[in-house]
Amino acid sequence: MWFRRKSKADPAETIRGLRQHALTVSAADLGLGPTADRPQVWGVVMETGYPEAVATLVVLGEETTSLYFSNGGGVIGAGEHAAVRAAGEILLASAEQYLDGFTVTAATPLPRVGQVRFYLRTFTGTLSAKANEEDLGEGRHTLSPLFHTAHSVITAVRESSGG
Repeated sequence: MWFRRKSKADPAETIRGLRQHALTVSAADLGLGPTADRPQVWGVVMETGYPEAVATLVVLGEETTSLYFSNGGGVIGAGEHAAVRAAGEILLASAEQYLDGFTVTAATPLPRVGQVRFYLRTFTGTLSAKANEEDLGEGRHTLSPLFHTAHSVITAVRESSGG
């Protein structure tokens, strides 16, 4: 009798699936509805293009927070940690004030190197905005505060995972 080893899943393929899920799952599927703090935004996806991979931060209103990389790695389920949940809640609530800087989108391309793409998951659809990472980091863009708030979540994820 011949036995075949079960092939291991490609980590990059797994990450592509997680990203796709974050960008297509519905608020209803997650049991989410508008709240006083978040009447429109229930999810934030921030992606940054680096030479070696794209870093994707996912924060969803049912306490999902993950940080992963297009080449296969990352931290999934960081929202189990109180500090990460708190930082994620701040990001979701603060995203509400930046809606005017976003446009409705159906496409969700990855950012180029040096670029940041934000996707806001709202109760009426997915919104998108992009900017140069350096401009965001240096405070030269209207979305800079949102970028820095998202980086506070990344810091909390790294601290909670010992990274």
